[in-house]
Amino acid sequence: MKNVSLGWPGIIRLGLVQTALGGVVVLMTSTINRVMVVELALPAIIPGLLVALHYGIQILRPAWGYGSDVGGRRTPWIIGGMAVLSLGGTGAALATALAATQLWTGLVLAALSFFLVGVGAGSAGTSVLAMLATSVVPSRRAAAATTVWVMMILGFALTAPLAGHFLDPFSNLRLIEVTASVSAIAFVAATLAVLGIEKNLAAPAKKTAHGSGEQKPSFGTAFRQVWSEPAAKQFTIFIFVSMLSYSMQELLIEPFAGLVFGMAPGTTTKLAGLQHSGVLTGMIGVAIAASVIGGKVLGSLRLWTIGGCLASACSLIAIAASGFAGPAYPLRAAIFALGVSNGAFAVAAIGSMMALAGSGSGSREGTRIGLWGAAQAIAFGLGGFLGTLAVDIARHITGEPALAYALVFLGEALLFIFPAVLASRISKRAKQPITQHAEAAPQESMALGF
Repeated sequence: MKNVSLGWPGIIRLGLVQTALGGVVVLMTSTINRVMVVELALPAIIPGLLVALHYGIQILRPAWGYGSDVGGRRTPWIIGGMAVLSLGGTGAALATALAATQLWTGLVLAALSFFLVGVGAGSAGTSVLAMLATSVVPSRRAAAATTVWVMMILGFALTAPLAGHFLDPFSNLRLIEVTASVSAIAFVAATLAVLGIEKNLAAPAKKTAHGSGEQKPSFGTAFRQVWSEPAAKQFTIFIFVSMLSYSMQELLIEPFAGLVFGMAPGTTTKLAGLQHSGVLTGMIGVAIAASVIGGKVLGSLRLWTIGGCLASACSLIAIAASGFAGPAYPLRAAIFALGVSNGAFAVAAIGSMMALAGSGSGSREGTRIGLWGAAQAIAFGLGGFLGTLAVDIARHITGEPALAYALVFLGEALLFIFPAVLASRISKRAKQPITQHAEAAPQESMALGF
């Protein structure tokens, strides 16, 4: 029989897909968002709605995961998703440039483009994580998922500053050229990375996905089976609440730096890169501390989650104060600290996700990961929308951008307390159900020292 275990070379290749995916998505949520708000002087709610659309369509992630479950192969979903993502990314840049002269035509094209970005990112991302869950040995799954996730953040961290460099001096044509180049490179890199990776996995995967001669269940049946699992349901609720807090500042940092500090598009794009570098630092730091040092404190998933949420709240308070302190304020340090705090919190959730992905009845890895991905996507879309809406309302009431953004950042800081409280309660209440429904979960979590 062929070896069905995916080793570290294969894991790194899947991580390169996530790096490519992140490279395209970061331009949508940072650069194009900022250009619409600052250069085009559009209300922040417009890019907020577009990003919400990109996340909203990902409510179909469970269906895409189910499709790769029953099909027995993930590669077509990954390559097809990257193609759609790259097309949408390029279209978003074209739409932004068009909106400068033909507003409504540009916005219609932007809506279509962000829709494609959501479809592509959801399809490719869900199948990458499902492949990890089905093809990596249990003792390595949590570490593999963290590695792949870190590589996606690396795509954010690398693309943002490089794109920022090539965007200066800014023009709409340059925006199109840079975005189209990043999208093309991302598609080619992801395709080369994933081609042939399932060659030794495809035949066994089909057998384990449904069993020999077993009738394939409908999507509705598979989804209801997953939702009936206490561990899966509890984790879905936690993902939604925590990611809602995590995402509200995503569309605000770059416009804030442009409006309050007068930074150019290239400079604010580099600032977004700094934030994602902080996320990368936080994720790697926590993974190393938990796995190498371990112990009751550094090895505790619960403490890292709570601490990361509370540290994120403190960082947002520091950013809120920057608008009143003048140009000498260490804004870059505060934004980097926010990234580190976000990364520390997120890596704990990732370890739990992969530990639970292969648990429960039947082989529903793609469906479970799709469910959690949908919860995350809905939270991200709602968070971005609510954040931008709050800024527009605050600016209308106060008439001062610095005060408006400060109020919203303070509100987000308070919101971060809720997932910290939820994590402290879920860790106690969900302990027994998780053990019952995921016998391998404790061993898998120990790969990261959780």
